[in-house]
Amino acid sequence: MIKVLIVDDQELIRESLSIVLGGEADFEIVGVAEHGEKGLHSVERLDPDIVLMDIHMPVMDGVQATGEIKKRFPSVKVMILTTFEELTYVREALAAGAEGYLLKAIHPKDLASGIRLVHHGGTLITQEIAKQLISEWVKPHESIKEEKNQKNSFRLTEREIEILQLLSNGFSNKEMARKLYLTEGTVKNYISNIYSKLDVTGRHKAVYKAKEEGIIGP
Repeated sequence: MIKVLIVDDQELIRESLSIVLGGEADFEIVGVAEHGEKGLHSVERLDPDIVLMDIHMPVMDGVQATGEIKKRFPSVKVMILTTFEELTYVREALAAGAEGYLLKAIHPKDLASGIRLVHHGGTLITQEIAKQLISEWVKPHESIKEEKNQKNSFRLTEREIEILQLLSNGFSNKEMARKLYLTEGTVKNYISNIYSKLDVTGRHKAVYKAKEEGIIGP
């Protein structure tokens, strides 16, 4: 049996994954946790083989929790399962020791197959993310450095900058979701991350600061 621990701050996701994966004959859902700190304690107590880890959670995020788990329990495999596909998050998660990085939109059967692959020693990321990573790696070092410097010092991702530009153009959450082929909930998550990184409390302040810092055009 493959013992699986699910760490996600959304109860619906935790319950859905428990039901879907619990139906697999070779899986045992040993527990769930709503943030990284509880996930870390659950690993210590429940000794799972695989941890399915969300990225953005209160108290302790998925990247930090992954790093702590891999440091203290190196034999436990961690798979990031999130709505975010930006390379910033991918790099941070893989650097922390994650063996997999998948999007929540993945088909349940593909997720189950991925868990088995990682359990047997494999590493798994989506084909699209792999292409983006390869594309970035082949850029000249100086180009990457210059690009990062031009971005900003707030660690905003490409998608977050894109959403900032749309906010500047007056797009509503619904309009952004339609344009970017995302759900409104995902757009709200991005906007919340933008506010946090820019240390602002509203879209007008976010747009003003982004323009002031040269992150987006005037």
